[in-house]
Amino acid sequence: MSVKLIAVDMDGTFLNDAKAYNRARFLRQYAQMKEQGIRFVVASGNQYYQLISFFPEIAHEIAFVAENGGWVVNAGEDVFNGELTQAQFNTVSAFLCSIPEVEVIACGKGSAYTLKTYDDAFHDIAAKYYHRLEKVDNFEHFNDIFFKFGLNVPDDEIPRIQAMIHEKLSDIMVPVATGYGSIDLILPGVHKANGLRLLQQLWGIEDHEVVAFGDSGNDIEMLGQAGFGFAMANARDHIKAVARYEAPHNNDEGVLAVIDKVLKREAPFN
Repeated sequence: MSVKLIAVDMDGTFLNDAKAYNRARFLRQYAQMKEQGIRFVVASGNQYYQLISFFPEIAHEIAFVAENGGWVVNAGEDVFNGELTQAQFNTVSAFLCSIPEVEVIACGKGSAYTLKTYDDAFHDIAAKYYHRLEKVDNFEHFNDIFFKFGLNVPDDEIPRIQAMIHEKLSDIMVPVATGYGSIDLILPGVHKANGLRLLQQLWGIEDHEVVAFGDSGNDIEMLGQAGFGFAMANARDHIKAVARYEAPHNNDEGVLAVIDKVLKREAPFN
């Protein structure tokens, strides 16, 4: 059975816990992928500008499903942008700012934005995931396209706050857990699986020809859609229950180990 597309989540999946990957090994694999006509897609909740920094050698020729599907880019060209209306943005941002346990990042195409009132520790962490990040006094009067909110939430509060957001805002945005003490709010139907579907339509690739890797709640649709959905060994059980297959731990180069099997056409790819 031929594979024509490999899609990878980043944090907890393609990257190890030190936020790195075996670049030399992957670039050798990528050269083989190109020879075999296999597309490579980065599918992450993270900002596009952050994601391209991990792939300086090939960012100009691969595709990115960034911001959990809010922004899809192929070889530097836009394929899709989700967009909140101004009224929707105002409603969501006002409600989020009313929750004292939550720190908010408004994710736009030009930049991400967060409040000056948050402490420096939060800004330092956020800057690792959002390479374009502006501090603002409030979430008003922007000239940008917004497609996602990122929330920093205490781990033990995630279930309660996720449920509260779902009750108040589900007609506008859907809260998904991304791991690492964070929740993303995405537009309904605008998730990683939708971004992959748009790229598949562009390239004429069927679901059964797709291999996808993930570890968190924002990967569920993608893992279920792909013919070869791999949950990482470090993923929680409810993620593993969605995926048909399991890859080794992210700290053991699990994605790269499975890619080797794809390239060699070993089980389950033979």
